[in-house]
Amino acid sequence: MIHKFALKEDYIELSKILKLLRIAETGGHAKILIEQGKVMRNGIQEFRKRAKLVAGDKIEIMGETILIVNN
Repeated sequence: MIHKFALKEDYIELSKILKLLRIAETGGHAKILIEQGKVMRNGIQEFRKRAKLVAGDKIEIMGETILIVNN
């Protein structure tokens, strides 16, 4: 499934978007998914839960794709 997320600010933190889109059940669950290397940002594993996602970023996790776009 592909999600498009429109930024309302300059960026959004990785763990927050996983919670907002209900890919992770909680912030703790998001942290575990990230620490286990299950998140790809622009084709590279992302291990930083507070990574700042900006327009143009593509996140892939467990068969889900998130495209970050400008509002």
